[in-house]
Amino acid sequence: MTNNAGEVSPESVPEITVQRLFDDRHETLQLEVLNPDVSLERLVVDPDITSPGIALTGYTERFAAVRIQVFGETEVSYLRGLSSEERRDRIKGVFDFGIPVAFVTKGLSVPDEFLEVASECLIPVIRSQLGTKEFYRRIKPYLDAILAPCTNLHGSLADVYGVGLLFVGESGVGKSECVLDLVERGHRLVADDHVIVSRRGPDIILGEGHQLQAHHMEIRGLGIIDIRTLFGIHATRQQKRIEVMVRLERWDEDKAYSRTGLDTTEIDVLGVKIRQVTIPLNAGKNITVISEVVAMNHLLRYAGVDTADSFNERLKAAMRPVREYFEQDYE
Repeated sequence: MTNNAGEVSPESVPEITVQRLFDDRHETLQLEVLNPDVSLERLVVDPDITSPGIALTGYTERFAAVRIQVFGETEVSYLRGLSSEERRDRIKGVFDFGIPVAFVTKGLSVPDEFLEVASECLIPVIRSQLGTKEFYRRIKPYLDAILAPCTNLHGSLADVYGVGLLFVGESGVGKSECVLDLVERGHRLVADDHVIVSRRGPDIILGEGHQLQAHHMEIRGLGIIDIRTLFGIHATRQQKRIEVMVRLERWDEDKAYSRTGLDTTEIDVLGVKIRQVTIPLNAGKNITVISEVVAMNHLLRYAGVDTADSFNERLKAAMRPVREYFEQDYE
């Protein structure tokens, strides 16, 4: 669960079954099950896939047993060169780890011992007609997407000038109203209130809405509205990379707010640092325009232009003669 202030809920551990993988990708990957007597209801939790390689020789100290194992032409040829007894021992040494599933690529036929040991260890064996390289290319994006670390955030996500702004803050502070105004000005809604967040790769945080919620918004005093119906399909998008978190909070006279932009704040989301901007709210402040400036300023930073830092350097350069004068004043 998430709270109303936009804090990140505990990260969930995604998982799928081999059966779902087979159902979703059996045509794309040209799959067939070689030992149908074994259940496909085994869990896959790691998006990385690998080949057993040196583990087939008996060295299993660093064997990644939690990953899907792919047996290509190299592995199958190696096994065929062994005696029947050796072949069984080497295969059992790998399958005894309880790997999720073994894929055989290139439409290769496997030795009888392969299927016998797999059935004994309850490991499903699935053959693909694709070459090993093409098999990796097709299955990896699917696994990365469906097994990406994910969590939920309470906030509103909008695409502003191509920059993903996630508006967070306590309930009723005006997040939805701000995003609605941005949509009216030509920007795009991604998700309101409930944002599903996932990590793609080492540094990309992707946000999207729940499929049942679609692109509806709750505006207090008005109720539920459908942004796509009201403003057209161009006013929405399915997902967007989150690049800046905009925290809206009511003005607090006793709190010091950033006036120069030199001190940046970051928040950790699924292990990725996201820049955070805090905007205090008071009467008459145009949050929509400020939000647009936040997006444009982010684009400038991305292009290597840091306005606050450049201005600070110019000030220090202008003050240098005065500082040098006083440094030489020995009276």
